Amino acid sequence: MSIPFSALTIAAGILFVFMFLYFVPVGLWITAVFSNVRISIFDLITMRLRKVPPSIVVNALINSTKAGLSVTKNEIETHYLAGGHVNNVMKAMISADKASIPLNFKMATAIDLAGRDVADAVQLSVNPRVIDTPPVSAVAKNGIQLMVKARVTVRANINQLVGGAGEETILARVGEGIVTTIGSAQDHKSVLENPDQISKTVLNKGLDAGTAFEILSIDIADIDVGENIGAKLQTDQASADLKVAQAKAEERRAMAVAYEQEMKAKAQEARAKVIEAEAMVPTAMAEAFKNGNLGVMDYYKMQNLQADTGMRDAFGKSNTGSSPEKAK
Repeated sequence: MSIPFSALTIAAGILFVFMFLYFVPVGLWITAVFSNVRISIFDLITMRLRKVPPSIVVNALINSTKAGLSVTKNEIETHYLAGGHVNNVMKAMISADKASIPLNFKMATAIDLAGRDVADAVQLSVNPRVIDTPPVSAVAKNGIQLMVKARVTVRANINQLVGGAGEETILARVGEGIVTTIGSAQDHKSVLENPDQISKTVLNKGLDAGTAFEILSIDIADIDVGENIGAKLQTDQASADLKVAQAKAEERRAMAVAYEQEMKAKAQEARAKVIEAEAMVPTAMAEAFKNGNLGVMDYYKMQNLQADTGMRDAFGKSNTGSSPEKAK
């Protein structure tokens, strides 16, 4: 069954109309004209060819015109092709203009392309944000540990959003200021009595320099007393000193035992030599008798001398071992 020629003509006509309306957004052009936005049909067609949605550009131009902002078609199209968020930028510029915050299109697009939410930044400039710091531990000069929680009120600094540090840097600097203030305090009681000195010290340091925020105030939310770190360190040091002294004493004792063992070994060696020498006496006496160098009377005199010496030694030992009463 063949399709009538008239049906093909109608289908082709409908397809042509859809293609024409796609590439030539007449309705969008009429909306722009009635919104007092000067843009031609040819511009809308060329946007299609460059793969730029004409509705995004036209709506941005309508919003900027109604808000009294000076933004051109080429600027919006360029920012879209660069990967920016056109609607977010226009929303931020309108909010900044209503809040009397200086923000031009170039600065807004730079912030957007830097990866920051420019609309949120403008809202943060109007409504400051409160950041709660994690517990910061610090030790005063008297060794008492304090744990501090602070609340930092910040406002976005539009001029520093590109290249400026974020909230992590603010928290780190505030924590550093808290540690410095408590560490310089002579007594932890003075910090507990005047917690505002922490806020004053931190604010005077200009911690928001080089960041994307401006610190408005720092409030100390809570201060808890922790451990006595100074006493703990002294106890640990005393324990370490005791172990060192015990090690040195053990070393000296070991050296003394080794010296005693050495002396005993030398004494045993000397006794062995004496015994060896005494064993040679009978042989020497026999040799002396044989050669006529020692007579019988000399031998008896020597025996009597030894007996007398032995008796004196025995008598001396008996007196030494007796009680004082017996000695009298």
